[in-house]
Amino acid sequence: MSTTSLSVTSITDLLALYRSDARAIRITESLQAPAARVQISGTIGSAQALIAHSVIEQRGGVHVFVLTDKEEAAYFINDLEALRNVREGEGARVREKKHDDMFFYPAPSRSPYDPEGHHDGERVSRTEVLEELMRVNGEWRKANGAEAHSPFANSHSPFTKDLVIITYPDALIPLVMGKEEMAKNTLTIKRHEDLPIDTLEEWLHETGFVRVEFVYEPGQFSIRGGIVDVFSYGSDKPYRIELFGDTVESVRRFDPQDQLTVEFLAEAVIVPDLQDEDTARQQNFFAQLPEDAVIWLRDLQAIGDAATKQLKLLGEAYEKLPEREKHPTPSELLATDSELIKGTLGFRKVFWGNAGKGGEGREGGKESAHRSVHPPSPPLPPSPPLPSSSIDFQHRPQPSFAKEFKVLSGDLHNKQNAGYTNLIACNSAKQSERLYTIFKDMEHEVAFTPLVLDLHEGFIDPELKLALYTDHQIFERYHRYRLKEGFRKNAQALTLKELTQLKPGDLVVHIDHGIGVFSGLETIETPRGPGEPPIRQEAIRLKYRDNDILYVGIHSLHRVSKYSGEEGGGAPPVSKLGSPAWKNLKEKTKKKIKTLAFDLIQLYAKRKSKPGFAFLPDTYLQAELEASFIYEDTPDQEKATADVKRDMEKPTPMDRLVCGDVGFGKTEVAIRAAFKAATDGKQVAVLVPTTILALQHWKSFSERMKGLPVRIDYINRFRSSAQQTQILKDLKEGKIDILIGTHRLVSKDVQYKDLGLLIIDEEQKFGVNVKDKLKTLRATVDTLTLTATPIPRTLQFSLMGARDLSIISTPPPNRYPVATMLQPYDEVTIRGAIEYELSRGGQVYFLHDKVKNIEFIADMVRKLVPGVKVGVGHGQLEGHMLEEVMLDFIEGNTDVLVCTTIVENGLDIPNANTIIVNEAQNFGLSDLHQLRGRVGRSNKKAYCYLLAPSPHLLPDLSRKRLQAIEQFSDLGSGIHIAMKDLDIRGAGDLLGAEQSGFVNDIGFETYHKILEEAVRELKDEHFKELFADAQEGSHSLARGSRRDQSDDCIIETDLTMLIPNSYVSETAERLALYRRLDDIKDENELQAFANEVQDRFGPIPHEVEELMEGIRLRWLGQRMGLEKMVLKNGDLRGTFIADQQHPFFSGDGFQAVLRAVQAQPKRYKVYEKSGKLKITVAAVKNLGEAKRALEIVVGVKESV
Repeated sequence: MSTTSLSVTSITDLLALYRSDARAIRITESLQAPAARVQISGTIGSAQALIAHSVIEQRGGVHVFVLTDKEEAAYFINDLEALRNVREGEGARVREKKHDDMFFYPAPSRSPYDPEGHHDGERVSRTEVLEELMRVNGEWRKANGAEAHSPFANSHSPFTKDLVIITYPDALIPLVMGKEEMAKNTLTIKRHEDLPIDTLEEWLHETGFVRVEFVYEPGQFSIRGGIVDVFSYGSDKPYRIELFGDTVESVRRFDPQDQLTVEFLAEAVIVPDLQDEDTARQQNFFAQLPEDAVIWLRDLQAIGDAATKQLKLLGEAYEKLPEREKHPTPSELLATDSELIKGTLGFRKVFWGNAGKGGEGREGGKESAHRSVHPPSPPLPPSPPLPSSSIDFQHRPQPSFAKEFKVLSGDLHNKQNAGYTNLIACNSAKQSERLYTIFKDMEHEVAFTPLVLDLHEGFIDPELKLALYTDHQIFERYHRYRLKEGFRKNAQALTLKELTQLKPGDLVVHIDHGIGVFSGLETIETPRGPGEPPIRQEAIRLKYRDNDILYVGIHSLHRVSKYSGEEGGGAPPVSKLGSPAWKNLKEKTKKKIKTLAFDLIQLYAKRKSKPGFAFLPDTYLQAELEASFIYEDTPDQEKATADVKRDMEKPTPMDRLVCGDVGFGKTEVAIRAAFKAATDGKQVAVLVPTTILALQHWKSFSERMKGLPVRIDYINRFRSSAQQTQILKDLKEGKIDILIGTHRLVSKDVQYKDLGLLIIDEEQKFGVNVKDKLKTLRATVDTLTLTATPIPRTLQFSLMGARDLSIISTPPPNRYPVATMLQPYDEVTIRGAIEYELSRGGQVYFLHDKVKNIEFIADMVRKLVPGVKVGVGHGQLEGHMLEEVMLDFIEGNTDVLVCTTIVENGLDIPNANTIIVNEAQNFGLSDLHQLRGRVGRSNKKAYCYLLAPSPHLLPDLSRKRLQAIEQFSDLGSGIHIAMKDLDIRGAGDLLGAEQSGFVNDIGFETYHKILEEAVRELKDEHFKELFADAQEGSHSLARGSRRDQSDDCIIETDLTMLIPNSYVSETAERLALYRRLDDIKDENELQAFANEVQDRFGPIPHEVEELMEGIRLRWLGQRMGLEKMVLKNGDLRGTFIADQQHPFFSGDGFQAVLRAVQAQPKRYKVYEKSGKLKITVAAVKNLGEAKRALEIVVGVKESV
């Protein structure tokens, strides 16, 4: 029975409808003929993917789609992926993995003459496609006989396996390694086959692979025991081959970031770098296709035009090369227009587009009409007669509704009455719920079926009586395409290590002994009885003042952290072992923190006890506003919005802090909260630190709430006295719903009719006066504070007690990372960057942080780019002049803003997408991160040029800093590592500026630990009732956050516990593993660690198993209230918590210990010595016995 549009209620139905459509069947049948030519016209948007999907499903084989440009190709592959990832018989996406037979074939992103060309991320994606074609060709030959090569002689042969390639003209121009040549140079490794490790290593060296410690980019390999990691050029993730003797035991693919396995495979195909090979062996792309491939084209002419353009551009680059004779000529690297068109002959072809516009009409005789920069190609062979079939679909585009839901509702009802099936494709179930909510609240009957299907463009198909609309077109949201992340040159993994790893000479902080110098990892051997092997343990060696040495065992590594103070804060003095100075400094810091945290928590407690206004649940207007957000909500943003709304609906006043990096969507959370308050009849005040920002927010709020029933205004120095008077009058009368302004908002003459919500942006930038006024204003009003200072997780947990916190740490998915380039000062680069940005209608920030010669820089820009409009802004300009300059830039009246760091905070100009930072080496990491955050705030690709002297001329710290910022170009990636000085500043901002001094004295990590302790003690001593409900949930927040056990338990033992050198040879990696192991909090984490170690290094040796048992023993010790455990000479001696008033002694844990002692007095003894309570356990020979003995104690109450 054929499917009709009336029976379409799921994605599966939709696919079945097109599979049985006569037009799609006709295309498939027309493609049976050799060298068939099919003309399709009248198709629109995502209907093209539906048609293509139907033909691929019915015909199979290799299909190559050549679309107009990269963007169109990317949207097309996204549509096809959305349709192909639906399993038959089910109406939802159930596959986690994408189809493995669909590939995107991009153009190279770097010129072949670029010395860094081998770091081209697209190179891997391209090689992956060529490797797949090589495999398909091999299968085709097997199926059709080794001699089969003519499509005319063998047109009805079995098809090759399915393979779908989506590309565009620019990608087809560069010549590629021929399939035969490629087959000769690749190595296929299969499970269970014999492969001596020496043979593999020799082949890898011969083919240009480089041996490294850890594999993180193509062309590298590493060997650890019987595990070989190889990053092939034909895969975006490296392979891990595990050998047992000479037999391949397993083949896996792993993630280079965390080095963990992501999938198991039957075989690995290792492809070396073939792109720099002998140019004589290269061919054009079409020569790689099997004989039965189908090519889908927009226009053949476009491929010829792209070839001509690329040859011209590469020719110009070639002319500028210093040593041209050492490089191949452009014609040796690129295919000509005629070669490419000739390459398509003989294949079955489908032409998209309107009737009469198909490019195939221009296929014959094209060369004579087209002037080529190359000698004329040989004439094309006469083509056999081409059967032609023409099919017109007569689709119509989705109408524009401009967010008018009444118009949409009317259109859907009209369509329904005309016998159409209405489908709305939503990219998430949440969007379809929002649509339903809007229609329900408008009391309109719902006349559509929602599908969770992420398509790019809606259409109407009159023949099938089907209207398929997309939610993002209805809501006018930006729809960004997503391409599979090909490999990008990204030494993040290495830079991460470099920034966080301990190296000899680094300053470290031991929580008990103070600041010392790390001097390596040392194996300590203790002799045992005659004939017995010595006890081996590893410890880190710390040097203190007067060359005192302290060895720290691997079970106490959590007590040691790398010192990090504020950048440029100067190194602290090294401590003296045994001196009370360190202890006194810690006590002083703790006392200060306690005073400060006490005030914060008391304020919070007061607010919790006062009544406030409970807002009503969301209305349909709220759903409409949220659905029309042009970007996609991130999970963090959704959670922050939900938290804020939940707080607003509670009867107590809200006091929530939302932290998020620049451009992460904090303002959107504020807009939603403000709108919720306004629709409930309450007024909203939005307080911002600068006049410019007030105007900026007014624009953002007005734009988002356009057409909705709220009045928004702003008050700042730009408004005349008469305007200000009128605004205040309207505010008092309740005519203004949302008022945005600077500290003027808290003046005495500003009176609200009914203020319900106060939003404070960047609170730390206001003076004490404003903050005091705010305290009185906030007592009963819901308050939402926004800050861009990233707060590290640990600090965030510690502050949980002081106020409600929402962290937005995931970047918006619709944003591109900012492309960051580190370059020496060069006028050609500057001119190129500015001209490129202006050519796409954008604006440029040029950052120069020296006021004395800033005008000279502005003149230089004017000379470099004649006709460009340049504005100059710096802090020494008078207020009104600076505002004028800024306003001109915001309004788009100037093209380039030459300025100092005054743009670091607050300016949000989506049209400015290039920033050039002069003398970048003089900036801190956080400054560079904040500055870079000024661009990339729209859906355009953004660029950041860091101009600095050549790296080898820079001091070590500056060089590392610049390399880190260049490599951490992904949004949000810098927060936790590269932002360490911002973290410190963040502590100062939140807890008072004087805290930064303490942070520098004792180091950031130690400050965290003391802060955690202080907040925990305060909660227990003074605010127990307030946090009673939160106590349970907070147990897992930090080490030692429970009061029914000891905070920590130090183990000393004479047993061998270490990671053998033969298992992990790299010292730094061993240390990193020790530190990770030492920080593990529970059995699940420990299991995950064991799996990871086994994945990366092979079967776990006995010594490492013992090491992990030691961690379990420590946890048991903590549960028993032990602060120290000594396991030596077959006995276990434990010391209980020193503070005998500790809650542990009145709890169940201590009672269990006493019961165990009573039950087995010979084995367990509890006694007091030197004022400390101790326990001994007899007859304990190893860790396993110790663990079992303590398990009896901990679990004794269940067994008694």
